[in-house]
This record gives sequence, C-alpha cells and structure tokens, in this order.
Amino acid sequence: MLGRTEWETVRVAQKKSKPLRSRAPESSAFHQFMTSGWAEPTPRPSAPEAAAPFAAQRREALLASLEGVPDRAIILIPAGVPKQRSNDTDYPYRPHSAFSHLTGWGSTTTPGSLLRIDLGQTPPEMVLYARGPAGRDTDEFYASAELGEFWTGPRPHLNDIATQLGLDVQDLEQWDGVDDDALGRTVVLRDGDPLFTEALSQRRIKALGVKKTREMEFADEALGRALSELRFVKDEWELDQMRVAVEATHRGFNDIVEALPRAIGHERGERLIEGVFGARARVEGHDVGYGTISASGPHACILHWVTNDGPVNEEDLLLVDAGIELDSLYTADITRTLPVSGHFSEHQRMVYEAVLEAADYAMSKVKPGVAFRAIHDAAMEVIARHVDQWGFLPVSQEEALSTDGGQHRRYMIHGTSHHLGLDVHDCAKARREMYVDQELKPGMVFTIEPGLYFQPDDLTVPPQWRGIGVRIEDNIVVTESGYENLSGRIPRSVADVEAWVKAARP
Repeated sequence: MLGRTEWETVRVAQKKSKPLRSRAPESSAFHQFMTSGWAEPTPRPSAPEAAAPFAAQRREALLASLEGVPDRAIILIPAGVPKQRSNDTDYPYRPHSAFSHLTGWGSTTTPGSLLRIDLGQTPPEMVLYARGPAGRDTDEFYASAELGEFWTGPRPHLNDIATQLGLDVQDLEQWDGVDDDALGRTVVLRDGDPLFTEALSQRRIKALGVKKTREMEFADEALGRALSELRFVKDEWELDQMRVAVEATHRGFNDIVEALPRAIGHERGERLIEGVFGARARVEGHDVGYGTISASGPHACILHWVTNDGPVNEEDLLLVDAGIELDSLYTADITRTLPVSGHFSEHQRMVYEAVLEAADYAMSKVKPGVAFRAIHDAAMEVIARHVDQWGFLPVSQEEALSTDGGQHRRYMIHGTSHHLGLDVHDCAKARREMYVDQELKPGMVFTIEPGLYFQPDDLTVPPQWRGIGVRIEDNIVVTESGYENLSGRIPRSVADVEAWVKAARP
C-alpha cells in the first residue's frame, strides 16, 4: 500500500534526524501542560470562493478531453510539498499550478493536499484530501516544525475548505493510498510530487513489470499534456485575475520609476529596484511570479539576468522584466526598458523604436483564427529589416528570413510570445501542434515581447551600439474580434517613457 501519509512521515523523520539548535522538552509533564489550557477555536466564517464554479467546469472539461489514460483510471493530482532551500529551511510554499487550476485553491493551499478523481465510478468520484487542523491535545501541534500549527500557523478546517471549493473534502489521514488492485489504472501528475511519483514508479515495476510500467508512464505524460492544454483558453474569472495582476504590476513599475533616483550610483542599484518591486508584489499578491530581471546597462543583454547585483548608472538603459503573482497564483509578465536619465541617447532611441515597431506589428496580427506562430514571424520581419538597414547582416534581409538563414536572430535569440496564466510560461507541457501551430482563440492570454540585444563584445556591430539591450513586453488577450492589450496603460512610446521617468526625478 502506497499512502500519502507514509511519505510525509518519511519527510518528517528525515528532518527530525538532523541536529537542531533547540528541541521541545519531551517529558510527560511538559506534554500534559502543552496539551491543556487552550480556549475553544473561534469559528471562522466561510463562503464559496468565486473561483469554485469555474474550477468545477474545468474538471468536467478535463474529463471530456482526456486521451491516452485508462478508461477507468484513478487520477491523482498532488498539490506538492514545500521544496527544500537548504539544510532544514524550505522555500515559501506554492502548490502545483494544475492542482490550483482544478480546485480553485490558491496560495492558502495546505501543503501535501491531493485531488483524487476516480473514473471507475459513475459519475466520476472527486475527492480532495487535505490535512486538517492538529488538535491542541496532540504533540504534532507543538513538536513538528514542518507540520505543527505552533510553527507554521493554523490550517483550515475541512468543512471550511469544502464550503469554499465546492468539493468533497476528506482528511488526508483517511486516504487509503494506492492498493495493488488499482495500481494498473492509477495515473499521476508526475511533477506534482516527485518523491511520491518515484515511489509509485518503483511499485509499478515490481508489481506490473517494465513494459506495463512504461505504458502507465505514457498515461502519466498524457495526463500532464491534457492538464496543460486545458489552460490555453482562460475563463471569465481567470481573465479578471489577469487584469488584476497586470494592474498591480503597473503599480510596481510606478514604484520602480519613483525609486530610480535612489538607485543611481548605488553599488547594487539593480537590487534596490528588484526590492522595490518585490515589496509591491508581497503587499498586493502572493509573491513575484518569477525572479525579477533588473538589468542595467550591458546586463540588459543577458536575457535571464536575475543576479541583479550591478549599479544603475545615469547613462544606462534599465531593463526590468517583472510580474506580480496574486494569491490566486495568476501572474503578469511585463517588461519595460527605461532611460535612467529620462532621455534616450541617439542609438538607444533607434533600438527602442525598432523594438516597439516590432511589438506593435506583431500585435496587429492578433485575432481569432491566426496561427500563433504568425506573431513571432511578424516581429522577426521588423527586426530583420532594421538590423539589415543598420548594416549588421552578412546577407540580405530576405536571405536572413529564409528557412536556411536566421542571421538576424543573433540579436534576438528568444521567441516573441508565450502563453501566460498560472505559470509565467503557461501550458508548457502541451503538444507542439497545440502550442506553436495552433490557431488563436478568444480567451487566450500570452505575451508579445520582441527585443534587440547587442552584446558588449559583439564585433559585428559598431562600438556605439554595443551594450545596448531593449525589450518591450505586453500581456495580450485574444477577443472575439481582435485583441486587448492588458498592459497597454503602462507607458510604451519613447515620449511617454521619457516623461514617466523625468516626472520622478528631483
């Protein structure tokens, strides 16, 4: 029998085996004193979450779209457990996106929770297993640094979770695990809880053999694809969350602009900018949706610069790629490139206007029925034309844009768009033909983010261009007739960006 609690017990035992700086007394007298004298819990009002009916529709949509899993499959969607940062400390907990999508449970998810869907029942049985509060009469309350409420705070009551999410909620202790008879039809979200998945794989090999185990792993992968592809088109509640996330991120960018004067000349000005945005993210949501890129000067040419340990100089361009993740776990993903002085230099302006033109041209292609790849192709057409006009290409623009070319991509190696939602790179496990080659549909949300990056040591461009990096990124939703730029209110044009920065200077 492979039970959820078995593996949580292993984790706790592993942590308890490590030397600690302090330990609670273990005497019976201390236990008796600690488990008595507590007031009755104060009832907390509970109401259905706005996301609950939408999550129910998503679960039904999943069942209608499943391919490649056994007909009577038992589907396990773990929320996951905290991830170790170092030694006995963990990263702040965040449940798996697929779990949140199907349940509507966001940042307040109890670690270790599990959604179980049994397709062998009619109608399919759906149960959410979660760990309820630890009674004050138990030593878990005070003695377990990983699970105890004295350490990590109160856990919601199971009845409250059921009311909020509209699901049958049972205590995790009541889950019987995966018995031998069900092993051949149990499918799991593999990256929901890697330790559990590994234990399940070992049992499969022993009980079912290598061939059948491989078949079940294919079924696991099919489940992962279905869960990703289910998120392509956002429902009304999700679109509202995306708008809220973008507006919060807009306020974060305003904070950045206001902080620019303090960052100039600071030894680690990039981190000052990162910290200002991080404070806004924690106040307005759960956290940042990904590591903030705060890249000044030539650091802007490093696509995923998250070290953020450099200064911010007066003559620099500051590229900031950042997004606020709400308590619902939906995130924005926006980039703006700012002239620190409040004024673009001649070459900075040329690069910026080329990138803006590419972004606007790509955006103009967005409407239902257009291939997703057409957005990237449009942006590349503009990028290739500009670097050709500047004399940087060893071939013509037409040759660069041909299948056998691509030389212009030296200056923009990344793609123009990716889907956005619960993950900053949403729907990542979808099939290629369902991602790159798909037609746009109303409700899809994605980025448009062309850029140009002239590395400081790039001898194919003149010295005055080297070290300039520009990216402009907006969050787009496809509508019935075209698109809506969710982040369009954040200054984008040269004039608006310069005015935005100048207004914050003393």
